[in-house]
Amino acid sequence: MSDNVVLPALGESVTEGTVTRWLKKVGDTVAVDEPLVEISTDKVDTEIPSPVAGVIEQILVQEDETAQVGAVLAVVGTGAGASAPAAAPAEPVAAPVAAPAPVVEAPVAPPVAAPVVAPAPVVAPVVAPAPVAAPAPVVAPAAHASDAGYVTPLVRKLASENGIDLNAVAGTGVGGRIRKDDVLAAATGSIPTMAAPVAAAPAVQVSALRGQTEPMSRLRKVLAERAVASMQQSAQLTTVVEVDVTRIAQLRARVQGDFTARAGVKLNFMPFFALATGEALKAHPKLNASIDGENIVYHASENISFAVDTERGLLTPVLRDAGSLTIAQIAQQVADLAARTRNNQLKPDELGGGTFTLTNTGSRGALFDTPVVFLPQVAILGTGIVSKRAVVVTDENGNDSIAIRSMVYLALSYDHRLVDGADASRFLVDIKTRLEGAAFEANLGI
Repeated sequence: MSDNVVLPALGESVTEGTVTRWLKKVGDTVAVDEPLVEISTDKVDTEIPSPVAGVIEQILVQEDETAQVGAVLAVVGTGAGASAPAAAPAEPVAAPVAAPAPVVEAPVAPPVAAPVVAPAPVVAPVVAPAPVAAPAPVVAPAAHASDAGYVTPLVRKLASENGIDLNAVAGTGVGGRIRKDDVLAAATGSIPTMAAPVAAAPAVQVSALRGQTEPMSRLRKVLAERAVASMQQSAQLTTVVEVDVTRIAQLRARVQGDFTARAGVKLNFMPFFALATGEALKAHPKLNASIDGENIVYHASENISFAVDTERGLLTPVLRDAGSLTIAQIAQQVADLAARTRNNQLKPDELGGGTFTLTNTGSRGALFDTPVVFLPQVAILGTGIVSKRAVVVTDENGNDSIAIRSMVYLALSYDHRLVDGADASRFLVDIKTRLEGAAFEANLGI
């Protein structure tokens, strides 16, 4: 009696699967629910267990072949029916003894062959079949045990096309399985083959404040009061634009050495953002204003506060007349003011008089946020992290293509009592145009 092993449904939308590896071969014994074959689908990779115990009589779907759900993968015979035929042909020497079963007839043999030597040949054939039959199930798993890390047909084909030895590739999939990305990484040399296992996640450093209670510092109280007052007394919303700063990145790479030698500080993106903002504020006075009762005060200079993260809290020293400074002057002032802010060495007037705020929310990896406007200012610009990603670019002939570009999000929060969405958008677009044009050579100041 035999039973069919069929490909079960492995998901609502899965209609077929590919045999990636047989865990048993024809003639092997298999137990109920013992893993029999490994199947790969577009949704899942899994092992199919045997529904019955017995001996593998036929394998109908070979490795790398695809079968529909419900198709017969293999035929398994019952253990009793399969064991007898498997033992008989395995030992042809036993034929003269009539059958292996007559172990009981051994006492009858001595009268036929009186010499003591006669029983020896009879005993030897009877003992011999036992070790031949017994190791059979043991040999199969041992052979498969050495076959570590099987791959799907797609991965195997990809490895062949790229000349990759799969035995030298460390899999990053579940259980060390080799995936498509592993082969591509090996082909490009981005990771070494046979890489060490992924290191365990570093232990979390537990803060000493955990479970503690402490009073607010004076600075934290002031910041809290100002934030709440700002949200209660103004109508705030945020507008975001995406800016391609690839040309600025290229400019930085080109002049970095000379700039550092002459200005004494490194050139990052912050001075470009500050200068473009200062220039735009000159053309958009609503963003560089404040509300005084029922009056609007348009400020005569562009004094940009910039946020500095300190152990005591967030402080905002001021770049005065930012729109009239060079890139080198902005870089030097930012470095100096930030260092003295963190060391608590600022003069009181260096924290006052700001008319607009710039905050680098990307310094810790954020794409963008919705910064809070601090009164009496009416706007604050947050710059996200500059990251490389694939974007659509259009050439001068109107042809589109995909390219890797350095991109950043600029998020402008503003007081809707004075600034409308159209005002905010025009302001951001002007900054975007200035940054993407990257014509800052004349403004470097070195």
